Amino acid sequence: MKLNNIQPAVGSTHNSKRIGRGQGSGKGGTSTKGHKGQKSRSGYSQKIGFEGGQMPLQRRLPKFGFNNINRKEFRGINLDTIQNLIDTKGISGDITKEVLVENGLASKNDIVKIMGRGELKSGVSITADKFTKSAEELISKAGGKAITL
Repeated sequence: MKLNNIQPAVGSTHNSKRIGRGQGSGKGGTSTKGHKGQKSRSGYSQKIGFEGGQMPLQRRLPKFGFNNINRKEFRGINLDTIQNLIDTKGISGDITKEVLVENGLASKNDIVKIMGRGELKSGVSITADKFTKSAEELISKAGGKAITL
């Protein structure tokens, strides 16, 4: 086998339809576009979702709700995740936002909220933007401090 005798499989390729090449081709005249009308004109393009003048679907459906521009997105971190971090990385003392960022639990622009899932075994002081009531109780019960920024 050489490069000059390689051919595609039989039936896998076909010639494109040559339209607008005269009456003798059988595809001349209107060039398969029918007679007159908007779609036969050059430069024709239709708006996305246009339904021929009928009210389009995106305008028939009701709209509801709104986006609050003052919404604050919190990055929730649970106590069991912090306890896992203490166990695996051997972190003791203070857990600040910087420690959470270094370990990939939050990014530097996140607003961090500590949540109360799981339990904390070691008494560490945790510094974050916000705490849930259950998280604060569990941290103080373990002998630590919840410091709000």
